[in-house]
Amino acid sequence: MATLVLMPKVGITVESCIITKWHKKKGDAVKMGDLLFSYETDKASVDEEAKAEGTLLDIFRNEGDDVPCLTGVAVIGNPGEDYKDLIPKDENAAEENAPAEKSEVKEEAAEKPAETVKEDAAATAEKSENYKASPRAKNYAKKHGVDLKYVTPTGPYGRIVEKDVINAVENGTVMTSAALGLGKDAAGITGTGIGGRVTVNDLNSAVNTNINTDDSENVPEVEIVKLSNVRKVISKSMMTSLSTTAQLTNNSSFDATAIMAYRKMLKATDEELGLSKITLNDIILFAVSRALKNHRDLNANLVNDEMHYFNSVNIGVAVDTPRGLLVPTLFDADKMSLAEISKKTKELIAAAKQGNISPDLLQGASFTVSNLGSLGVESFTPVINPPQTGILGVCTITDKVKSVNGELKVYPSMGLSLTYDHRAVDGAPAAKFLIEMKTILENFTAYLAK
Repeated sequence: MATLVLMPKVGITVESCIITKWHKKKGDAVKMGDLLFSYETDKASVDEEAKAEGTLLDIFRNEGDDVPCLTGVAVIGNPGEDYKDLIPKDENAAEENAPAEKSEVKEEAAEKPAETVKEDAAATAEKSENYKASPRAKNYAKKHGVDLKYVTPTGPYGRIVEKDVINAVENGTVMTSAALGLGKDAAGITGTGIGGRVTVNDLNSAVNTNINTDDSENVPEVEIVKLSNVRKVISKSMMTSLSTTAQLTNNSSFDATAIMAYRKMLKATDEELGLSKITLNDIILFAVSRALKNHRDLNANLVNDEMHYFNSVNIGVAVDTPRGLLVPTLFDADKMSLAEISKKTKELIAAAKQGNISPDLLQGASFTVSNLGSLGVESFTPVINPPQTGILGVCTITDKVKSVNGELKVYPSMGLSLTYDHRAVDGAPAAKFLIEMKTILENFTAYLAK
């Protein structure tokens, strides 16, 4: 029995996902667990594995389609099996209310070799651009970057139907959306884009070649790359944050001698205890989880004119991933031990970087910590993630000098940068939070005894 492949429902807040890549094509054999396709939510990229075995009988949605969750995208079954009842309604509509194609036309098109198809496409390009095409053909052409004037029609009364565009994709000239938008002639140009598509650079290079044959001078000055969905979300979030909140940053520092000594001691423990994997960042997160309990205005969300105070500390951990900045949430951090915080944080970071983190773990934070210390940043201004009221930036360790009993002493100093929403938090309470962080971290071993 044929099995319908659905767009997964990842997280309670996600309504639709964009298919970024099909790893199988129509007609391929599929085994349980095979990678079928990749898709992207507004915050993460995820791979979907096959949950049935058989043959990929059909694909209903193309790369780049924004598909509602739990909508059919493909069907897996046995070759020749009837799956008409499984086809989504929008895919089951007829291409045209036109008479059936003549068998002679079908046979003639089927017998044409690839070279003939290309020649026919070139000839078609010279005809009038007042061509006729079915809605599905136009939609397929738009999604796959095909200029319909290069497509040879085989439909009734000279219409271009979907399979004509598919033939053009396989054998003819295909362009990227940006290149297609230029309206330039792509005949005879070899594409260097994905799937052999003609890019803007290919079109420009073709023009430059006619002027100057020196390939070294054909490199374009600007490369245009469309923002990913994740990058768009980050951009929107940052603009919203800066335009709707009253942000102010306080910078402070503390003597990191205690936490560095504690970290050194843990590294010397047996691997069986697992404590050797605890990092300075884990120690900072532990201190934040304890300090925030005494500073409720920073452990809160400001929603319109209401303060939403959290009874638990849910820390957002900023993570640099290949797709951009993601902020998974360490829920109930104030109820965790240092070892538990270390383990859970590593799991969240790994899932975020691999792109398979649940969207439910990318929300619900009451406060955020962003650590740029490993990159050598000595001070920075982190941007609040609304509706949170604060974010702590963790900076690198530098050597400073202080007087101890009349003698100068060099010590390792770590910087902390606290950005807070001045609508919800005044300067003095913000400073008191940094003071408490300093006290905990400079006396860390003693604090653990509490």
